Amino acid sequence: MNRLARLLAPWVLIAVLLGVWQVACAALRVPTYFLPAPSAIAGALVQNAPSLAMAAWRTFSMALEALIAASLFATLLAAGVAASRTLDQAVRPLAVALQVTPIVAVAPLFVIWAGVDHPGRAIVALATIAAFFPIFSGMARGLASADPDLERLFDLYGASGWQRLLRLRIPSATPFVIEGHKVAAGAAIIGAVVAEFVAGSGGSQGLAWRIMEAGNRLQTAKMFAAIITLALMAAILHALFQSLERRALVWWRGR
Repeated sequence: MNRLARLLAPWVLIAVLLGVWQVACAALRVPTYFLPAPSAIAGALVQNAPSLAMAAWRTFSMALEALIAASLFATLLAAGVAASRTLDQAVRPLAVALQVTPIVAVAPLFVIWAGVDHPGRAIVALATIAAFFPIFSGMARGLASADPDLERLFDLYGASGWQRLLRLRIPSATPFVIEGHKVAAGAAIIGAVVAEFVAGSGGSQGLAWRIMEAGNRLQTAKMFAAIITLALMAAILHALFQSLERRALVWWRGR
């Protein structure tokens, strides 16, 4: 019974909030362009489903490209940092500076470098920057988290650097790496959307462009529909990483 209540609680709350929203819009006669009722948003979501699905796929594909690129760069750099303290001291301040720099501040530069005719390149690059640090930080911390007793055991048996990396440090880093990727997945989507807003070009045709297009036409219901599509996409991606995390941790505990 308690489990059922916990499962139903968020849905009941959402239903109550939507009901209050619908009644308030009708009772106060709120203009649709100012705040559409949930029924109007649902209608816009159904009516624009094909175009929103295409835009969502465009945004998702760019975010996925950025996540893959960030994963490769961050993993290789974290492995190098774990092997060399000097490299760690040289790289970490730059990585932190990259993380704290707002994407909006550097986005115009990337749009210029990529060219107005290729906004997708700038969006992928900016989303890669947004996703880089969580993966790098998680990987670097995970590689340094191996059990000291096991480290001494590997020293005792004269293990090589590659053996230590593949058989001890990478398995020890698994939970940190997965958590870093889970955070980076959301950051990649945020980076892609922010970059598309800054690019201000219809060449990418992602969800951010649909939001801007609807906003310029005062189609508020369509804006909400695009935002809901974006939230659903992010929630699905987060759920996939949570499922991967559970499976990977089962393997990790077994090892």
